Formats: sequence, C-alpha cells, structure tokens
Amino acid sequence: MTGIKLHVVFLLEPTIVQGNVSLYAHHFRNKIVNSPKKGIIKLKLKRINNTEKTVLKRTCLDLIKTGLEVLAKEAAVLRDKNFGSTIDLCSVVNAKSGKCSEDCKYCAQSAHYKTDLECYPLIKAEDIYSSALKAVDAGINNFGIVTSGPGLTEQDLDQICEAVEKISRNGIISPCASLGRLTSKQFNKLKAAGLKRYHHNLETSERFYPEICTTHTWKERVETVFLAKEAGFDVCSGGLFGLGENWEDRIDLAITLKELDVNCVPINFLNAIPGTPMDVQEKLTPDEALKIVALFRYILPNKTIRVCGGRPTILKERQNEMYHAGANAIMTGDYLTSYGISPELDIKMISELGLNVKKPFSSF
Repeated sequence: MTGIKLHVVFLLEPTIVQGNVSLYAHHFRNKIVNSPKKGIIKLKLKRINNTEKTVLKRTCLDLIKTGLEVLAKEAAVLRDKNFGSTIDLCSVVNAKSGKCSEDCKYCAQSAHYKTDLECYPLIKAEDIYSSALKAVDAGINNFGIVTSGPGLTEQDLDQICEAVEKISRNGIISPCASLGRLTSKQFNKLKAAGLKRYHHNLETSERFYPEICTTHTWKERVETVFLAKEAGFDVCSGGLFGLGENWEDRIDLAITLKELDVNCVPINFLNAIPGTPMDVQEKLTPDEALKIVALFRYILPNKTIRVCGGRPTILKERQNEMYHAGANAIMTGDYLTSYGISPELDIKMISELGLNVKKPFSSF
C-alpha cells in the first residue's frame, strides 16, 4: 500500500497470576485478572508495548481513511498468504433461548426487553446431536452449541457434555460452545467431554462497553477468555459492530484480541431487533462493514476472521466482497435470533468466486 506500512513487533511472554486476585490491569500492563479459580493461572499473552500500540493505532486510523478498494485488495493478499483460497464454515444451534438476566442492549434474548423471541429451556442432548448431523450433511466443518444466560446450571452442563461426548466420539464435526461465563471446573468438564473450542465475544472496547451493558463488566468477559485458554481450548472471540462505537473502539478491540492471542475472531454487524434499545441505532453501511473486516485482517493477519451475524442485512448483495476484504470464514445457516443464508447458497457463492470450502472436520 503506497505510503502506509504496518510494521509492529508483537512480544510473546509468559504470565503467571497468583491466587484469587481482585485487579485487572489496564491493557494487560500487569496482567492480573479476577479469577474464580484458586491457585496459579499460567497464560501466554502477545503483549504490545505502549509505543507499538500508539504506532499501530495511528497507522490503522490512516488506513481507514483510504478507499475501500485499496484496503480490500491488501486485505485479500493477507488472507491468501495465511489461508490460501480455503473458506471455513460454521453453524450454530440455539440450544437454550431467551430469559437472560443480563441487560445487553443489543440482545433480543434479554429478559429486560419485550421482543417476539421464542423462549425455551435447554433442548435435549439428542436434539443437539441431530443438529450437528445436519451441519455435517451440509458440508460444515464447525458446529457451535449456544445457550442464553450468564452461565449454566450443573444439570444443563451435564446435558451439554452428553451431546459433546457423542459428537466428539463419532468424530463427525468439530464441536464448539458458547455458554456464558463458566468456572475452571466447568471448563475442565467440557474439555474432558471432547469440546474443542470455546466462544465468548468481548463485543467492543473496554471504553465503550458500559454503554451497552451494566449487569456485568468487560473485564469479566476477558476473564472468561483467560479461563478458557487456561483449560486448553482454542478460543473464538470477537465483536459486534454498529452499536455506536467509533473507529478507535474497533481498533482497541482488535488489539486486545491480538494480545489475548485468540484463534478465531467473529465479526458481527448489528441487526437490531424491535423491542431492544438498539432498535433506533442507525445501520452500518456496506462500505463501513467491509472496512471493519479489512481492519481486523490487518491487525490479526494470521487469525481466522469469521463474518457472522448481520451480514445478509448489512452487506446484502455485496456479501461476496467480504472475502476480498480479508474474511476466511463465515457462519452459515440461521443465526440465534434471525434468519441467515442456507449453506447451499453460501457454498455456491464461494465456488463462484474461485474459492474452496474447507473439508469437514479438518483444521487450518
């Protein structure tokens, strides 16, 4: 890119946090987290020092001012360099819906708001397994089990572990879960059942998070990522965009995810549900959404960038451009509270672009 280069050195260093501490240091300077687990947490962070962070943020703000065509071209080069022409597919099952005690302003599943969302308790383990089989038949590589609420009861956890064990034992698809904030003991139980990856979005920057949720903190979300990594999971963590955040918030989120060294970054675009406070929020334009994808590819060049919720509504007929903007993965099928695009149509679009769908139950 003419006149603009990203040249940032990311340092890998071990972190040891003692006991049940109470302070989380800003930008991981001291790397201390609130942990429900007693003992020692051993983690590795890709820490970015303050000078490097300032340079990276300034460079990214300059990049955003350039045209989308140039950004997309460069992002596609990064995607091709790190992932070739292979596109990864995932799908989810909404295994427990609604009646969540948290007040996230964007979420139709919150009990704080009146929406038309169907509410139901945790579905049976056999039904979860059946949904996984449908994903396999559709040619999907990753399958996520998602539940509403801040966490799980032990009874619900046992039921999910039963489903995970069956999926894992049969080796039909790579199982993932998004179950809220869990303890180390619960994470270890899921790991023993055969779960491969845990999903927990940070959603936005630390600065902006209080604007969208008051019943838990951004730091609690970071804690959950730490604990999932400690348990040995690959971690999927990203954000939701179009909440009213600015470009610096988006850059800060990407840098945090870089420091946390997550494996996969979901990019979601707000598709506001009537009845939620975000219903009045102005929608992102396709150009802005595609710039977000490209930005995250720049900051996280070797991480999976997965475009998920909101893409049919926000990108519309321009969905094919998300791959040129650096995405190497998508969520296909229906989302948690809205309809998506069928795997057949997504696979057809991928093929027409000269790209390849990742083979089921394989890894990059």
